[in-house]
Amino acid sequence: MDRDKSKSEFKSRLYKYVLRLIKFLNTLPYSPVIKAIISQLMRSGTSIGANYFEAEAASSKKDYQNFFNYSLKSANESLFWLTVLKNSELLPKELTAECDWLLNETGQFANIFASSILTMKNKR
Repeated sequence: MDRDKSKSEFKSRLYKYVLRLIKFLNTLPYSPVIKAIISQLMRSGTSIGANYFEAEAASSKKDYQNFFNYSLKSANESLFWLTVLKNSELLPKELTAECDWLLNETGQFANIFASSILTMKNKR
């Protein structure tokens, strides 16, 4: 039962992250560069959660692991874009703390997915 509760809490955490990311992106000022970064982050950031949710419908263990790989890749891409945004000097100062939170949470997701993938590979 603890495993089901843990999975449910992780799903909820991912979903809340996606909503928070969307709100953050929606508060960014308009510029052509920021618009491009928003587009990339919207795709990669929401893909982290979407692929995890999709894993539940996987048709095989290999398929399940592939969705975790996609989530990890999306988390790594999101880390890249969030870091670019933070270091670009285009991010308003009042949004720095939220960007830092997103960077931290995205990094934690990347670590969780990487660890899970290693565990799955070792169970073969």
